[in-house]
Amino acid sequence: MSSLLALDYGISPWVGLALGVCIASIVGFIVGFVSIRLKGDYLALATFGLGIIIYAVSKNWVGLTRGPMGLPGIPGFAIPGFEIQPVWAYLILVIVFVFITTFIINRIVNSPFGRILKSIREDELASLSIGNDINKYKLIVFVIGAFFAGIGGSLYAHYITFIDPSSFTPMESIAVLLMVVFGGMGSVKGSFLGAAALVIFPGMLRFLGMPEIFFSGRKHERVAA
Repeated sequence: MSSLLALDYGISPWVGLALGVCIASIVGFIVGFVSIRLKGDYLALATFGLGIIIYAVSKNWVGLTRGPMGLPGIPGFAIPGFEIQPVWAYLILVIVFVFITTFIINRIVNSPFGRILKSIREDELASLSIGNDINKYKLIVFVIGAFFAGIGGSLYAHYITFIDPSSFTPMESIAVLLMVVFGGMGSVKGSFLGAAALVIFPGMLRFLGMPEIFFSGRKHERVAA
């Protein structure tokens, strides 16, 4: 979303990031509200189906996304007097966001709110029996997840400077899920380890038949301005 705002309306990437995160959170709320009563495999199928719909829309809505041609020329982030163009500068920017995100997530996990989420994860019926509104907490989690996904998407798009429908294939969702499962579900540190294992060391995993994203640098190469 921040890419479209920057290209179509000339909005600063920083403002686009903020607006994109807000829009992503609203979408997360809508998706959560619609699918909140689904459980287990049905919820997973519903959210996976949404990913397929987003891919189809981005590929066929040429007037908005330019379809298979993608969106080239996405401007990068800049601060007064310095454009964040070098890879090392962008790496520092991403690390800052990673630290902030990790701090917030850890605070959430270790808060009373986080303990309620853990109780819902372990036994929904028991958590419901002590008065927790399970649907409300699940909806909040949808919004939080969409919020941080919006940040990650904006950072990615403004670094690569080009996105197309291949950035939203179902395999991308599977890749992210594999990172979480591989590192250990429910573990913040495990998510880092899972991502590192499946991205930094792809050669060791070829025999597992992982998605192409793990073995090709195409999606991680920055497009020259």
